[in-house]
Amino acid sequence: MSDNLSELLGRKGIKDNLFNKMGELAKPEGSPSDSELAKLANDFLIGTANTYGTASFYDFLKPENKGKKAYVCNGTACVCAGTQDKVIDTLKAKFNADEIGHMTCLGRCHENSAFHYNGKNYSGDALNCINEIVSSDSKLNQDKYNVKASGKHILTESFTTISEYYKPFREALKKDSVEVLEEIKTSNVRGRGGAGFPMGLKLEFCRNVENDTKFIICNADEGDPGAYSDRYLLEKQPHSVLFGMLISGYVTHANYGILYIRAEYPEAKVIVQNAIDELRNEGLIGENIDGSGFNFDFKIIQAQGSYICGEETALINSIEGQRPEVRVRPPFPAQKGLFNKPTTVNNVETLAALHYIISNGGMSWKSIGTERSSGTKLVCLDSFFNNPGLYEVEMGTPLSVVVNDLGGGFKSDVKALQIGGPVGGLVPVSKISDLTIDFESFSKEGFLLGHASIVCVPSNFPIMKFIEHLFDFASYESCGKCFPCRLGTKRGQELSEKALTSDYKIDRQLFKDLLTTLEQGSLCAHGGGIPLPVRNAMQYFDDELKQYFN
Repeated sequence: MSDNLSELLGRKGIKDNLFNKMGELAKPEGSPSDSELAKLANDFLIGTANTYGTASFYDFLKPENKGKKAYVCNGTACVCAGTQDKVIDTLKAKFNADEIGHMTCLGRCHENSAFHYNGKNYSGDALNCINEIVSSDSKLNQDKYNVKASGKHILTESFTTISEYYKPFREALKKDSVEVLEEIKTSNVRGRGGAGFPMGLKLEFCRNVENDTKFIICNADEGDPGAYSDRYLLEKQPHSVLFGMLISGYVTHANYGILYIRAEYPEAKVIVQNAIDELRNEGLIGENIDGSGFNFDFKIIQAQGSYICGEETALINSIEGQRPEVRVRPPFPAQKGLFNKPTTVNNVETLAALHYIISNGGMSWKSIGTERSSGTKLVCLDSFFNNPGLYEVEMGTPLSVVVNDLGGGFKSDVKALQIGGPVGGLVPVSKISDLTIDFESFSKEGFLLGHASIVCVPSNFPIMKFIEHLFDFASYESCGKCFPCRLGTKRGQELSEKALTSDYKIDRQLFKDLLTTLEQGSLCAHGGGIPLPVRNAMQYFDDELKQYFN
C-alpha cells in the first residue's frame, strides 16, 4: 500500500470517485479504453500504470471482458447442483462462446441454473424462457424463496414506515454517543461476515482515533457461494442496513457511509439508492440531522467482480481505485483506512442487527442465543433441501434442526455440507448432530461458521473434484499480494486436476506441507482459510480420496 497514492486518490473526496468512474466507462463495451484510463490517471494525478493495473484486475473491467453479453454463475452451489452445463449450452444458442463470461455468485443458490443478462439475474425455470428474455425487457428475473424465523423475527421483521422505523435513531441522537456505544458493546454482537469480532470494540477503536474525517463502510460484497442473506437484507430490508450505518457513524463521529455493493447484485444497488433517497426526503441524512449537530451522508460504490474485496483492506483499496490487494496490518483500518483516514468496515448482517439493539437495548440482544454468540443468525439453504431459503435462527440452534426441521431434509442423497463459503468447513452429514449454529461449536469441531451459508455436496459428486474446484476458485480470486496464496492455490489446483485426469498420485506429505504453508504464510484468510475444507475432506473422506495419494 502506498500512503501517498491513498492521499492522492482521496483529494477529490468520496463523491468524485475513481473506481466508480472506471465502472461507468466500462459499461458500453465491457472495459475502459487505454485512452480513457490515461485521462483518469491524469485527472487524479497518478500514473497510467495505476489505472491500468486496477482495471485489469476485475472481472468486469479487464480487457478480456469486452464484448461479453451474458454471464454464467460458477459458484459452488450451482456447480454441485450440476445445472450450469445446460445453462451454457442454452446461452450458446443465442450468443457466441466468446460473448459468454462467468460470475460468482449470483445469490440464486436456492434454485440454481443462474445466469446474468442485460443487467439482470435469472435462475430456475427462467432458462426455459431464454427467447423472451433476450427479445424483451422481461420480469422473469424475479425469484422467490422461503424467508422464515424459527423464533422471534428480528432481522426478518417486516418494515413499517420511515418515521416509525427511524424513531430509535432520532432518540439516540438526543443521547451522548458513548451511551449508545455502550449498548452495542453490552449486546456483544459479533461480526456476521466470518471472523466474529465484537462489533462494539471495532467501533470503539475508530471512535478513539482523533480525526476530522472518518468513514463507515458496509461490506456488501457477499461473495461466498451459497450465501444470499446480504442480498435479502439489501433488497428486502435496506433500511435496516442504513439504520445500522447511521448509528455506527454517530458513535464513531464519522460523517460518511459507503456501501460497497457487488456487481453480481444489480437489483440491490437500485433498491438501496431508492432507500437513501427516502431518507434524504425525510431529513434523516445530510447536515445537522434533527438539530443534533451530527452530519452524515451515503455513497454507493459499485463493485466490479472480485471475491477478495470481501476482505476489508482489499475492499478499502478497491474504493480508492487501487488494485484490491490485501494490506499488511498493523496499522488497522480503524487507525488508517480509506484515504488513510480512520475507517470501520462491517458486513451487511452485522449492521442490520443494530436496529433491534438500539430499539430494545443491548441486554435484550445478549439474552438471545448463547453466552459468547448472542443474537440471531441468518442461514441460507441451497436447492438440495426440500425447503430451500433463508432462515433466521437463534445462535445455539442445533444444526440438525436447521437441516431437518426448517430445511425439511434433503431432496436427494447428500454426503457433506460446506458451511461458510469457500474457506468454510466441509461438514460430513455424520457430524450434523454434533454442531450448533454458533462460533464456538463450529470452532471446537474443526469447522467455521462464517456466513452460515450451506452448500450441499451430493453423494455422486467426487470429493477430489470438489477440492479441485476450491483450489481453482481460490487461485482465480487471489489478490496476488503474497506468494503463499498466489502460488500455493495454483499448485493445489494443478495437483488435484492432475490426479483427477491421469494416473498421477499426489505425495501426501507434500500436499500437507502445501496446506501448512498456505495457513501460516498467507496475509489474509483467503489463502489462510482454503486449507480448512481441504483438511476436512482428507479427514472425513479418506476412503474416497486415498486412490489419488501415495
